[in-house]
Amino acid sequence: MNQEDKQELLLIAREAIKKSDIKTDRFKEKRGCFVTLTKKGELRGCIGIIEPIMSLGKAIVSAARSAAFSDPRFLPLQEQELKDIKIEISILSPVKEMKNKQDIDIGRDGLIIKAKGRSGLLLPQVAVEWKMDKKQFLEAVSEKAGLNKDSWKDKDARLFKFQVDAFSD
Repeated sequence: MNQEDKQELLLIAREAIKKSDIKTDRFKEKRGCFVTLTKKGELRGCIGIIEPIMSLGKAIVSAARSAAFSDPRFLPLQEQELKDIKIEISILSPVKEMKNKQDIDIGRDGLIIKAKGRSGLLLPQVAVEWKMDKKQFLEAVSEKAGLNKDSWKDKDARLFKFQVDAFSD
């Protein structure tokens, strides 16, 4: 994706948070994505659409609005906060199941775990930001799913990896 497209997607996300009527016709390819909002370096919201079930443009609008107003970890974003919000978009590659549970490239791969009727996802940036090794990343994604940190070792646990094209304003 070129720099112009990235800038346009960031603008779409920001306008979606302002509740403007957004035209997203140009980004028709179905892709998964996450929108992460930070304020003064602190997480303020992060919501994504994992599966490519809608056009990228519509997915960005949905994820941006959800990150701003529906992330259960935070109060809804207030209009006066928007000027202090940094937006990061992560466009997901197709998700692939891992055969070897430790076949992870830290900094490149994001993780999804599915086990015991639960699931959790961590973007590749998380491992880098928190200086995690493979084991710590696997434990963290297990805990994100609300599971025991060693659940990734269970024979019934399914692990998936993906990559992202991440960019921010």
